[in-house]
Amino acid sequence: MTTPANSTAFSGEVWAELRLADASDVPHIHALIHQMAEFELLTDLFAATHELLTSTLFPSPPRPPLTSFTALILDLSPSPLPASADSTIGSCRLDLSASPLADPEAAAFASPRGGGRVTAGFVICFPNYSTFLSKPGLYVEDIFVRAPWRRRGLGRMMLSAVAGKAAELGMGRVEWCVLDWNKNAIDFYEGMGAEVLPQWRICRLTGAALDKYKGGQEESGKAAAE
Repeated sequence: MTTPANSTAFSGEVWAELRLADASDVPHIHALIHQMAEFELLTDLFAATHELLTSTLFPSPPRPPLTSFTALILDLSPSPLPASADSTIGSCRLDLSASPLADPEAAAFASPRGGGRVTAGFVICFPNYSTFLSKPGLYVEDIFVRAPWRRRGLGRMMLSAVAGKAAELGMGRVEWCVLDWNKNAIDFYEGMGAEVLPQWRICRLTGAALDKYKGGQEESGKAAAE
């Protein structure tokens, strides 16, 4: 196997852990969001900063996981990772003996947890509510795996772990969005049992369209007419 310069080769057994993120993970979360924006051809919408991510995802005092905005990190390790009752959400073992891989960004994504770990993905999720079910649910804002580690079962492990936690908490559903051109993702989600709902459309107020409502600035007469 030819290994690109400045990359780390992975072969044999690799252990994966989906864990609760903390503020030390913000640089990697920021970089992963930017990679996701590039993949989705949406970099024109990318405005995240380290400061905003820290203040919104990791406030002080911290909030209990899955009761508000929750960030999860996918770490990979060449040696077994002991599960932590406080932070581990899911885990799996990969056997790369037959298909070793090179991760050109391994050094840049060295996990702040150390021990040779490499960060390979993330999840952002938060609770919502279904009036029809009269139950809380969980909305997955983002789920992303870096390119070298895709098609290795990691996305399935991540989504399964999140769905498992939602079920354990008695939530009624887990929901997320997918771009209509991303057929691979659609097929993957349907293969996991998810129902894709083409009859629904996303409605969004953002930027100037949202700001005009500050302090009731929108004319009441216009609002009443509409």
